[in-house]
Parts: sequence; C-alpha cells; structure tokens
Amino acid sequence: MTEFVQFLKFLYSKKLILILVPLVTTIASYFLVKKLPDQYKSEARISTGLVDKTDQGFSLRTDEQQSEISQKFNNIIQSMLLKKTLDPIGYQLILHDLKAKSAEESYRKPSSLLKDLSPQQRSRAIAIFTQKLATRDELSPQKKEEIELQDLLESMKYDNESLTKKFTVYRVGDSDFIKVEFEGENPYLTEFAVNALCNEFITAFSNRLQSSNTRSIEFLEAFMNEKMSNLSRRMNELKNFKIQNRVLNLNEQARNLYGEITDFETKKEVAVKDVVAYTAALKNIDNKFNPADRQYLENAMTAINQKVIDVKQQLRAANDIYYSSNFDPKFKQRVDSLQNQLNIQISAATDSYIYNPLVAKGDLITQKLSLEIQREIAQNSIKSLQDQLDKLNSRLDSMVPNEARVQEYETSIDVASKEYIEALQRYNEAKMLSQYTLQLRILEKALPGTAAPSKKIILVALSGIVSFVLCVFVFFIIYYLDKSIQDPLSLANATDSPVLGRLNMLTDPASLNQSWQNQSDNKNVQQYKDLLRAVRFELDNELKDKHILAITSLTQGEGKTLITLSLSQAFSMIGKKVLVIDGNFLNPSISQSSGSTLFLEDYLTGQTALPVATDPHPIQFLSNKGLDYSLLEIASETTVQQKMQELSRNFDVILIETPSLESLNKAKEWIAVSDKVVAVYKSGETITAKKAPAVTYLTSLKNSFTGWILNKTTIA
Repeated sequence: MTEFVQFLKFLYSKKLILILVPLVTTIASYFLVKKLPDQYKSEARISTGLVDKTDQGFSLRTDEQQSEISQKFNNIIQSMLLKKTLDPIGYQLILHDLKAKSAEESYRKPSSLLKDLSPQQRSRAIAIFTQKLATRDELSPQKKEEIELQDLLESMKYDNESLTKKFTVYRVGDSDFIKVEFEGENPYLTEFAVNALCNEFITAFSNRLQSSNTRSIEFLEAFMNEKMSNLSRRMNELKNFKIQNRVLNLNEQARNLYGEITDFETKKEVAVKDVVAYTAALKNIDNKFNPADRQYLENAMTAINQKVIDVKQQLRAANDIYYSSNFDPKFKQRVDSLQNQLNIQISAATDSYIYNPLVAKGDLITQKLSLEIQREIAQNSIKSLQDQLDKLNSRLDSMVPNEARVQEYETSIDVASKEYIEALQRYNEAKMLSQYTLQLRILEKALPGTAAPSKKIILVALSGIVSFVLCVFVFFIIYYLDKSIQDPLSLANATDSPVLGRLNMLTDPASLNQSWQNQSDNKNVQQYKDLLRAVRFELDNELKDKHILAITSLTQGEGKTLITLSLSQAFSMIGKKVLVIDGNFLNPSISQSSGSTLFLEDYLTGQTALPVATDPHPIQFLSNKGLDYSLLEIASETTVQQKMQELSRNFDVILIETPSLESLNKAKEWIAVSDKVVAVYKSGETITAKKAPAVTYLTSLKNSFTGWILNKTTIA
C-alpha cells in the first residue's frame, strides 16, 4: 500500500506531462480522423437448415445436441472466412476497379500501383485475375508477375487479410441464421462484397457437399455389390454341392430314414418276442407226449412232413425277398399264396389218422405243427430285418458329412446375407439423405450499405485514453526501475537509519536570510523555513546537553553548506548562541560567504583568541584558509579536543561542516571530536556500491549518528 501511495505521489509530480500528452494526442487525433471517409455497412442473412428443417420435408436423422449444432455453425463461419473463399471476392473487386472507366466508378480510390499500370499491364492483370477467378486458384508466390498482382491487391485492400478485417460473420442468437456484415467507405462496395461472399461460399459449400455425397454413395454401392457378389458365390457353391452329392432335402430325408429305422427295429423286436413265445409253447406240447407216441407219430407223418418242409422253405425265401424290397406289395401276393398252401398241407396232415387213435392228442399235434411253422417264419424274418437295419444305418452314416458341409455353406450364406442387407440399408439411407442434405440459401440479400454510426469521436477519445494509459505505464516502468531516493521513507528503508526530516529545493537561496524576521511572500522559501524548523526541533532533542554537531554528506554538492548556514540561523532564532566552523578545507564555501577573519588554523595553534558570542551577533564563524590539509595536521587530537571543549563552554550549538565522506579520513577526524553527526542526502540520488561503505560507516556510529536530512526534495 505504501508503494502504491508513493507511486501516486510520483504521478502527481508528473501531472503536467499526464495532462499535456493526452491533450496533444487528442487534438492531433481529431484533425487526423476528420479526414477519414464515412463508413457504410451492408448485411445479409443465410439460412442453414441446421435448426429449422421445415424446407427439408423430412429427415432420417435424429435430433442433434446443442453442442453439435454450435460446432457445425462454427465450422461454417470459419469456412466462410478461409483464404480460398475470400480470394475470389478480392478478384471480383479488383476486376471491377480495373475495368472501371473512371475513379468515380471504382469501389475504392485507385492506389498508386493501380494508377501506374499501363494499358498493356492493366489488360494482362485483368486476364490473370479472370483466369484465377474461373479456376479458383491462388496467386503463386513463386511467379514474379503474380507477386506484383498480389501487391496490387494489398494496395487496394482487396487481399485476404484486409477483407477478413472488414467482414463480420456470426450466428444470430440460437436461431438458424448466419449474419454476414461488411463495412467499407462505399455503399455499393459493401453490398457487392456481402452478396459475393454469400454466393461464393454457398456454391463452394454445395459443390463440396455434393461431391462428398457422391463419393460416399459410390463407395457404399461398390461395397453393396461386393457383398451381393459374395452372397451369390456362396449360394452357388451350396447349389453345386447338392447337385454333385444328390442332396435334395437332408432334413426331410433324415426324418424319413429315422422313421424307417424305427419301424424295422419295432418289427425286429416283435419277431424276437414271437420266437421266444413259440419256442416255449412247443416245449410245453412236447412235454405232453411219451416217447412211444412220438415214435409212432414221426413214422406216420414222414411223408406229410416232407411236403410241409418244402412249402416252408419256399415261404422263407419269399419272406426274404419281401423284406429286402422294403415290403413291396407285389411280393406280398407270393408270400400269401405260399402261406395258404402251407395251411392246406398242415390240414391234410391233421386229417390223416397217422397217430395212435387210442390217444386223443390230434389237436396238440396240429397246434405244434402250426407253432413250429410260425417260429421258423419269425426266426427267418429277424435276419432279414437286421439286414435292412444295417442298410438304413449305413445310409444315415453317409448323410452326416453332407449335413456338416451343408450347414457350413448355410452358415456362410447367412453371414453374407446379413452383411449384404446391412450394406444395402446403408446405401439406401445414404442415397435418401443425399436428397435431404444441408441446403444453405440466402434468406436476405444485402442492399447498398447504410451509413454506420461515426467512430471518429470514439477514436479521438480512445487516443486520449490510450496516450494517458501509455504515459502512466511508462511512468510506472520508470518508477519501478528507478532506485533513486525521493522521500524520507525510501531513505530510511535504504539506510536502515532514521530520517530527521526533509527540505525542499530553494529556487532563491539569497531570499532566505531576508525572510527570518518577517513571513516571506515566497511560498517556496516559507515552506523551506517550516521544514527547517522541524529539523531544528529534532536536532535540538538529539543534542540535549551536547553542543558539537558535525554535518556531512556522502558526496559533494548535496547542499550541506546551505543547510549548515540555515540551521545556524534557525538555532539563533530560538536564542541559541551558535558557532559555525568551516571544516571543509578543500571547498571553503562558508568561509567565502561569511567573510569572517577568524580562522580555524589560528585558533587551534593559539594565534587567535577564543571567539565569543555577542548579542548583536549571536552567530560566529570560524573560517579556514582553504589549504590542502586535514584537521589533525593542524593540531594534535588532544589539542583539538581541548579547544572544542572551550568552544562548547562559550556556545550553545557548534555546527561543523565537514568534507563529504568521499574523503572519509578527513571527515572521520571531525566526527571523532563531535558529539553528534547528521548526514545530508540529496533527493533523487541512488545509493550505489561506491556509497555503500560510507553508509555502513555512519550506521556503525550508533548513538552518535542522529540521522539523515533529505535535501532538495520536490514537495507539492
């Protein structure tokens, strides 16, 4: 906070500059902007269709996020200000001015480069700009001729950078519209520039969008055809495999085959069960016959049984054929015929009285014969059924590899079909969207520009403000870099010692002596007296019962002579008897100004009597002869101290002007015989490395060093 206050004080000291510089700048700016031409502004609006999709009919896209819409608007706006978009505008503007018959017909005042063109050069420039406009090419920086044309564009402010500064493109709030503005000195220039930019960008944007859509559709179409070709190829592979392996419908064939296997297994199980049943029944019948009866029976029926056996063999063969043919009906008749014949033979055997008539077992014999025949038929059918089962299983085994290959083909066809359908959907969607893509159109065309509010007053005011701020900034840099001491606080901080006060710069030191009896009309002198009284008060408190005060400085020219004389006058005003000793042998200014005939050298050597203060002359002076020697070269230290004690008894205050601390040894001799020391520091000086040892010496005196007096300050 203290630094800020000091900076404000520093600015206050420079108030004249802070007032004059902005004032001069403002006046100069007024006369400069007075000659500026009036500015006109034209504007147009472009509908994008990003927000308002009314004109699109319908769209397949879902609602977009606000951030996505804002990003698209930013892309469009930045694209409108690209160099490749603005270059054709510049070509059209320069072509108009090149073809203009007079300066009034051109959009802008012809530049010196345009005026200097010869008719041949003008024709050549028109041809090149026309060709560049048709091809939308940039001027080449490698061709000298085109470099000159670029300079021509820049001289007329039709180049890319100049046009960018004049165009303003922005989105109107959150609406669907983009506003394009152009500011210039000609209303027809602004109209043409805005409309040309809108048309140029919409054309380029539409062509680029159409080209992008075409490339996308062509790619998706090729991709779709590739997937369709892949699907067709895989379907043909499946078809060829089925033809080569005579596969009609594996699922239906397998289902029928499984049905046949099940039927044959069922019939086989029935035949096995019949054989077991018939065998058990025959065993029970055999148990009912005794051996004698059996012998009789077998002898009697030998002939009949032979016939039955023949018929049974034929029936067995017919059954085998019938089963092998998968139960073909045409073989069924043969089986039924042999079965009837067998039944007749069995009945004939029954009717013959070939068994013992005493034994009534005819029915059992008939039943036994019938069971034996049925058992043999069942046994024969088991083998036939097993053979058929083996054939069916063999056919089933041969179908398994075909089924695996068919499934592999069908899986690949299914994948290819899904890929084709997805590609087809994307192609159809892209083709549909290409008919409803973003369509930019000019909603409001630009009209000849209207006069824009004058900025001259703003420029004038801005020039004054900028100059004022610049001055403050410069002064801040000066203040920040300036290490000079301007105020008592800075001096105290730099030396780590107290500051007794400050004294302002006297413009007329001679008038000070005349002002002690009466109040001076000179404000500068009166201020100096007031500040000197404050310093006197501080020194009087520091001296107390002491009398000898040495006044020194870091370098010459800091004003210790005037301060010494002024303090002597100030102390005399409060009734003090004052003795002023000029101890500066090399620069005896006090000796010269006082005109005293009492010399220090004579007093120290005993050639002059002790000076005595009188009422009419309360201030006495001890001058020096201005020779090059030091205090102790005149008399010994003991003698000097004795003489100083004598003076202390006769005077209340003894002020000694010592040499500056540049002659440190000479100043030290005076300081050694003094009670107190005060140092004078000139305002605006910097404590350099050369002065630092002297400052250190003063601070080492501790209580003997009373402090600093800051001299020649500027006080408002």
